[in-house]
Amino acid sequence: MGQIGGTGGQSGQGSGMAAFIPIILMFVIFYFLLIRPQQKKAKTHQEMINNLKKGDRVITSGGIYGLITSLDETTATIEIADKVRVKVTRSSIAAQTQESQAAATKSDKKP
Repeated sequence: MGQIGGTGGQSGQGSGMAAFIPIILMFVIFYFLLIRPQQKKAKTHQEMINNLKKGDRVITSGGIYGLITSLDETTATIEIADKVRVKVTRSSIAAQTQESQAAATKSDKKP
């Protein structure tokens, strides 16, 4: 009788550990499908923000297209029309437009 009780206790511990395996697998799947890509996207956005310079054409997170006229450590002044300038935080700049990226690659290729 003592052996039967001991065997039942060991199998209970094993099944408890087996219940955590699906939870661990779900965390691993979430990490590779959600967390890791989001971290990469944030890293590339931060690099883009750090590499901004005067004369770049950008799009803000609000959807406003403009030309950077001046930069500060935390802000950027964007000209959205003739003599219309808007001061925004650097983090609110969503992307550079294709025009400024094409100009940057052309200037890199010239000797």
